[in-house]
Amino acid sequence: MAKKTATGDACSTRTELADRPLLTFVEAVKVMALFKVLANDTRIRMLHHLIRGGESTVTDMAKALGMRPQAVSNQLQRLSDTGVATSRREGNNVYYRVTNACVAPLLDRALCLMEDER
Repeated sequence: MAKKTATGDACSTRTELADRPLLTFVEAVKVMALFKVLANDTRIRMLHHLIRGGESTVTDMAKALGMRPQAVSNQLQRLSDTGVATSRREGNNVYYRVTNACVAPLLDRALCLMEDER
């Protein structure tokens, strides 16, 4: 019987990686495509900004990251296309947030790996 993780995060109900069947070619390609979207310094900073604040408008995110709103909007579209982020409209404002609860633990683990290298 497969063990479940007990980390307390949103991914905790998933079967542990070691207990999963070997990834199929198609699954591996999908993981690769997701990592390609995440392998961008701007998108990583945007995700961190959204995780820290919960939600943000393009304008607020552009100010926080020192970018043009159009550039932020383009990058948010990439994150939205993969289902990592989503938006909601409130009046004239569009608010973006991280939709997948596994994103924060993934980013945290990446930072942990970097810190362990030092």
